[in-house]
Amino acid sequence: QVQLAESGGGLVQAGGSLRLSCAASGSIFSINAMGWYRQAPGKQRELVATISRTGTTNYANSVKGRFTISRDGAKNTVYLQMNSLKPEDTAVYYCICNVAQYSLAARPYWGQGTQVTVSS
Repeated sequence: QVQLAESGGGLVQAGGSLRLSCAASGSIFSINAMGWYRQAPGKQRELVATISRTGTTNYANSVKGRFTISRDGAKNTVYLQMNSLKPEDTAVYYCICNVAQYSLAARPYWGQGTQVTVSS
């Protein structure tokens, strides 16, 4: 089994910064793509950013230039540095990791979500 533990959410004023972390643990052979999604009240879950195993990144247009995704392979951890936060960034943020376990095909695992609230 694989577990994802998220941390780093909270309340911040507009213009502030937060750093989210998501650490994968358990029976892991390798981790392919890692990423972050978010879901605001009354809205669908949307992609925020992804990072491949080789470090290629992809961002939603709404966060380009403000958010940075990174990963630490040795720690099986993905990060999301969020700067210049806006009230519209308020949402529950979920990490997702495509994990290959021993003798099993890779599949996506989701974190439990962490609340980010940006006040105006």
